[in-house]
Amino acid sequence: MAVLNIHERTVPAPEETVGALLDGLAGPDDRLWPGPAWPRMRFDGPLAVGASGGHGPVRYTVVGYQPGRWVRFRFNGPRGFDGFHEFTVQPATESGNGGGTLLRHTIVMRAHGPARVSWPLAFRWLHDALLEDALDRAVRACGGTVATPARWTPYVRLLRALVHRRH
Repeated sequence: MAVLNIHERTVPAPEETVGALLDGLAGPDDRLWPGPAWPRMRFDGPLAVGASGGHGPVRYTVVGYQPGRWVRFRFNGPRGFDGFHEFTVQPATESGNGGGTLLRHTIVMRAHGPARVSWPLAFRWLHDALLEDALDRAVRACGGTVATPARWTPYVRLLRALVHRRH
């Protein structure tokens, strides 16, 4: 099963400011990743090519990094996730939004084996909620206001309750 999942937001700030959020991922002052509501993103070292880590059961390795612009992570787990996810920071002239900076998260993967079931039934829903929370956080971190904050669906709340019950 092919998966292409994109979340993006125009952040009312210059590229350098939004890029600094990207560079802070998994660091001590991470202002992009939506903790503590979600499992922290962690690596075995600083954000750099070759760093391994993940968040919750999702494991990955940094395979590409251009500070302030782009970071790509190759999935190592869960089983059946074959592909990558990445954050990109694009100038307004490239994003076509006429102002601000476009922050985009993309997953490109082929789900096989157990992921043919786990992605559409659970991971996708949790991922979508996490990413919308992260994008809201990015806007706020750059001094903007989120007109319509992300809200978890009843299904996301159910999945989170089931996960927390297991731990």
